[in-house]
Amino acid sequence: MNIRFACPVCDAPANAEQPGAVEWRCLGCDHLVALAPAPADRSLPGCTVCGGRELYRKKDFPHALGMAILMLACIATVLTYWLYHQWLTWVILLGTALFDGLLYMWVGDVVVCYRCNAHFRGYAPNPDHGPHELTVAERYRQERIRLAAALGAAREERRPEGGG
Repeated sequence: MNIRFACPVCDAPANAEQPGAVEWRCLGCDHLVALAPAPADRSLPGCTVCGGRELYRKKDFPHALGMAILMLACIATVLTYWLYHQWLTWVILLGTALFDGLLYMWVGDVVVCYRCNAHFRGYAPNPDHGPHELTVAERYRQERIRLAAALGAAREERRPEGGG
């Protein structure tokens, strides 16, 4: 089971394997992250990095690559249609749809934490982990904004009067 996450202090990318080390030390800032032990049945009831209970599933495929394939197919169909090659246009459209369906079946899922954006690979499917929900993601995004504002205000209060 592989976990990909960012250091909570310096946002440096990190990888950890479970079962294995329960602690991870950041190479950039030397911060120590205590990872919760992985469950024996690999069901992943919550995030082992931040302890968040809300997780979602998504396909483990780079979105940029998917968009690039879609854009190439769109450009190719526009060009072939403009050149009056309707059959080639349909072949490109149907071939791209078939390729997309095959990719969907071949590519596995990854479980992602809403709070810390940790990616978990190799865990057993859990019915509690549904697809991405925009309202939950927005709630956690607002939480991160409020936390950053509070930390900034706390730093301003600790700053001496005359110095910068």
